[in-house]
Amino acid sequence: MTSASNEREPLLQRDAPHSAIDNDRKDGARRLGPLEITRSSRYGILAGLWTATFLSSLNATLVPTMLPSISSDFNKSNQASWLGTSYLLATCTFTPLYGRLCNVLGRRGANQTAVMFACLGTVFCGLSTSMEMLILARFIAGIGGGGIFTTSSIVISDMYSMRSRGLAQGVASVFNGLGMGFGGFFGGLITDWLGWRAAFLIQVPVFVLSFALTSFNLNYVTPGKGRSTKEVLKRIDYGGSVTLLIMVGSILFFLSTRYNEGLPWSHPTVIAPLVVAGVFAILFLVVELRFAPEPVLAPSLLKQRIPVLVGMSNFFVATCNFSVMYFFPMWFQTVLLTSASTAGLHLLPNSVSMSCGSVFAGWMMHRTGRYKMINLIFGAFPFLATVLIIQMKESSGPMQLWLSIIPLGFGNAVVLQTMLIALLAHLPESLMAVGTGFGQLFRGIGQVGGVAISSAIFQQALDSELRSRMHDIPDAEEMIMKIRHSARLVATLEPDVQRIARDSYAVSLKYVFIFASCSTLIAYIIRLPIPEKALEHKPPSDSRLERPSNGHEPFTSMPETPDESDSSSEIDGAVSDSDTEVLVRPGTKRVRRLSTYESCDGVMDLERDSAHTGHHNQRNRPRPLSQ
Repeated sequence: MTSASNEREPLLQRDAPHSAIDNDRKDGARRLGPLEITRSSRYGILAGLWTATFLSSLNATLVPTMLPSISSDFNKSNQASWLGTSYLLATCTFTPLYGRLCNVLGRRGANQTAVMFACLGTVFCGLSTSMEMLILARFIAGIGGGGIFTTSSIVISDMYSMRSRGLAQGVASVFNGLGMGFGGFFGGLITDWLGWRAAFLIQVPVFVLSFALTSFNLNYVTPGKGRSTKEVLKRIDYGGSVTLLIMVGSILFFLSTRYNEGLPWSHPTVIAPLVVAGVFAILFLVVELRFAPEPVLAPSLLKQRIPVLVGMSNFFVATCNFSVMYFFPMWFQTVLLTSASTAGLHLLPNSVSMSCGSVFAGWMMHRTGRYKMINLIFGAFPFLATVLIIQMKESSGPMQLWLSIIPLGFGNAVVLQTMLIALLAHLPESLMAVGTGFGQLFRGIGQVGGVAISSAIFQQALDSELRSRMHDIPDAEEMIMKIRHSARLVATLEPDVQRIARDSYAVSLKYVFIFASCSTLIAYIIRLPIPEKALEHKPPSDSRLERPSNGHEPFTSMPETPDESDSSSEIDGAVSDSDTEVLVRPGTKRVRRLSTYESCDGVMDLERDSAHTGHHNQRNRPRPLSQ
């Protein structure tokens, strides 16, 4: 068996029998499984994965402090929000597909595909000659950025036992946090020193290093026979992904043309994207509910109160987070006229507090077995932070300017952690992966919406403020357009015009922060009805079999892996499973999984062929990690 076919199934248990592993090479040498590789190989793999993870997180927060320089070079400040939304839109849309690519291309192939997209997108960013080219390049980089996180989590889950996996994922989160924390500062520092293009191009050698490390070390094989590439590719929800992409993209285009460009409602480029968004929203729902074999959105969870409340909370929390993250540095650059690097450094306390909040929430839930009280207490922190940010003035002291954002990161981290546990606590074990993906999908859309909606609010307010303050200035219309299209121009204006511009930016950004404050308040209210549920320490039951009431041979009502649902077709009657919607009636066979948008554990779909697994020896099979 070739390496590519073997890499489609992870080795989940250290005590898996070697007899089940067909990993002999043609030269007679047995290739090692993920738990058998040498320590140096494992560290080499981790170095490659975490290097790419750091760069992906860096790119998510790199742009905000570079926006004034980029928009000034292209004189299109009103389109600058697309640099953030295009990256997040690609990440949101393409991340679910990498689980399938891990089974088609193998672990190494899927990870290197993600790294390649991220690297190419970053190169094109540095070489862009127009704002449109730069936006497209950011989209390409986003395709790879989301895949890096997914494939890295899968490989870590391959290489570590269940007991050690938490620590390994924890260290991965440190690199993620470092990238998020230093993105704004790094972007501003390199922009001030070498220019914004260098901030992209300087990453390329590090991407190449990551690619080389995984090429040399990521050579382990995993047991079992996978399905054919053709069969796996058929299971990808292309219709759902494309309709979701077009729907969200059309909404973003509407917001840009109507508010960033200032076109009237009657203009065709304002009406058209609204119509397209409505049509594809309907198509998305039809595809997900009726046709997608493995929909990216789990329809059954939309009928349940707790998942819907958690999803809505995640949406508004992410909206608040990214509204502040993308416009907080701009306040310091346009109102206080600080350098880009100093403005970016103001985001660092937020990232540090987010890491502390995640650890604190996990420790408290582990210690007390409860989540609602800490959610109620610390969930109010983001609202407090936005109120403090709204009150910032040019005369504000260092304490308010540097520390007001800390409650935002800490509180939102606690909320996201506790809401994930609340969601999983109210779902059966078989739905944990699906539930995690359900919440993550709303969070991803909230990230895109946070940047797009806040940008529309900002541009509309800035245009209004400038017009009301500059009506008696010669060539006011031309000056207004220049100020809107180039934030960096503010520092070079004449003192009287500069004062007007700085005040206009201050008021406009305050509207953005008010929007963020309303978002986090709505999220808090939405979470109030979510009930408490004690978290137990005892592990899930090992029971795998259920005996039908007719006393026949036992069968597995929940397939051990998603692909084993084929075996359910042997059951005479209809079987409804919580993780796999299996509708089997005499003479028919229809299998629909609820979601391919899965957590870092559950995304490891083993692609196992039922002809090779059958129903025998159920207890000795590797257990799905989502259980």
